[in-house]
Amino acid sequence: MAIVTIRYWAAAKEAAGVADESCEAATLAEALSAALARRYGSHRDHLRAVLARSSFLIDGAPAGVRRHEDIGLAGAVVIEVLPPFAGG
Repeated sequence: MAIVTIRYWAAAKEAAGVADESCEAATLAEALSAALARRYGSHRDHLRAVLARSSFLIDGAPAGVRRHEDIGLAGAVVIEVLPPFAGG
């Protein structure tokens, strides 16, 4: 189990309502589920929609197209949530 800091950027930050938050998780999927579990109703739906379109960096390395369940986390980890940006 890793101590995870999730940093949100742009639309992800707006949807999450915070710039960053912490949780414990063993995989990227668990970390994202923990973030969603903290939101209710339309806030959860909005964040879920943004996460579905986002890319992720884990300690600066792209997660790519791997299944989130297959991306293990260990130690202290920073996940950056990068939604699509306008024009690119």
